[in-house]
Amino acid sequence: MEKHKINKLTYSLFIIYLITLIWIIVFKLNVPFTHIGNLRTINLIPFSEPLKLNGKISYNEMIMNVVVFVPLGIYTGILFEKWKTINKLFLFFLISFTCELLQYIFSIGASDITDLINNTLGGLIGLIIYKVIERAFKNKLKAQKFINLIAKVGTTIIILLLLFLRINNRLIFRI
Repeated sequence: MEKHKINKLTYSLFIIYLITLIWIIVFKLNVPFTHIGNLRTINLIPFSEPLKLNGKISYNEMIMNVVVFVPLGIYTGILFEKWKTINKLFLFFLISFTCELLQYIFSIGASDITDLINNTLGGLIGLIIYKVIERAFKNKLKAQKFINLIAKVGTTIIILLLLFLRINNRLIFRI
């Protein structure tokens, strides 16, 4: 019974993460469909167009694309433990590809092969982190409880931060 309760919590946190991921990646923290028609580009050359700010290359977006997909790798390690690693990597790629495709379809972001690579890498790093945690605890259930605890705290903080940024952003543009 306890494992079922823990799995239910993990699935709930995973769903919240996926919704937040889509809000971050696809809708750029905006209310859906408020910025349709602003941008529709595709970059098929990896790492060819890094963001330039004040004449200097900014790697922040690439790093954030990796970081935002790390939880996907951790959740995948827990929830799809019986899957082969190649299938998990394909899931990371598929979710990233879907986000990039939605950005293109809704014309709300630049679709970029670099994002696909970095997002998939982030998922892989998350999967490795999960395996390290699992080995450290030497017990899958204890590792999952630990991850759920961290995820509950992290999810709460991230959602509050995103809401704060969203509200603050609205206030700035009204002044």
